[in-house]
Amino acid sequence: MIRVLVVDDSIVLRKLICRLLVKDPDIEVAGQCENGEQALSFVLSNPVDVVTMDIQMPVMEGFQATKRIMEEKPMPVVVVSSCLEPDDVEKTFKAIEAGAVAVLPKPSHRAGGFEDYGEQLRRTIKDASLASVGKLLSCRIDRFGEVDCKSIKTVVVGASTGGPQALAGMLSVIPGDFPAPLFVVQHIASGFLEGMSQWLSSCTDLKVKVANSGERPSPGTVYLAPEGRHMEIYDREIRLSDGPSEHGVRPSVSVLFRSIPSSLRSVSAGVILSGMGMDGARELRDLKDDGAITFAQDRESSVIWGMPGEAVRLSAADNVLSPEEIGKALSLCARKG
Repeated sequence: MIRVLVVDDSIVLRKLICRLLVKDPDIEVAGQCENGEQALSFVLSNPVDVVTMDIQMPVMEGFQATKRIMEEKPMPVVVVSSCLEPDDVEKTFKAIEAGAVAVLPKPSHRAGGFEDYGEQLRRTIKDASLASVGKLLSCRIDRFGEVDCKSIKTVVVGASTGGPQALAGMLSVIPGDFPAPLFVVQHIASGFLEGMSQWLSSCTDLKVKVANSGERPSPGTVYLAPEGRHMEIYDREIRLSDGPSEHGVRPSVSVLFRSIPSSLRSVSAGVILSGMGMDGARELRDLKDDGAITFAQDRESSVIWGMPGEAVRLSAADNVLSPEEIGKALSLCARKG
């Protein structure tokens, strides 16, 4: 049974979230709190597996509460925030930086009711319950010096739950004059991609932007796949498509990895970071077989070792490292390239 603490200053939203959660027989509501201070007190004295955390609250806001929980009793926190208010989005990613594992928009009424939102909420809570939160702050061991570097002209990256933190760590050590473009598929709730782009920009000297179809990529730039669209690389040009979902998601890491042209595959680097499922793992193995250098995030630093773990199981990763080590290895390869 997954015990969830629901934190929101709106009694209406608390009741709605609780009602949606208990539709799954494997989830129970451990308690409800109306501000971060109450939430901190509750988790310190009661068994809780996952916290859903509002951002804008009186007494103690969600970002501060997440930070205190991570300092005093680390556990998976899912931020449930407005994606329409810039201040909420900024504080949401501060909470991600502090250790929150996932983000969801506030529930809103649409045709058909809240069923779709409820399914997304319950799936996110179940994924979060498997997260290894304490490992987010683990000390990094420099093993990137052991990497057998190859020349790289393109970097492709896939990530899901826990991916934003890992991306920030990896990109933070790559210099702004990195001589190749980086293409990223990050599974994230609708409405938060632009906010993630801005937050990542504050973590790295690289340029970070959401990709446009027909755009010719530039070195030193991180291209994020837009919400709801696959990103592919053809003739050194970005193409966005509305093809069917793969592994239940669009954009899909598998589609991005598979699109790398044969002429680029031997001078590419493929990276799989933290996330649930197996999106991109088999295609990472294909890239490796075609001469690319490949990386998977290590178990110790992953919030969820699903996608990278599957890559390791398939022998798809040349190197299994922390995000910062992967970033340093990419930089080293680029200098040798």
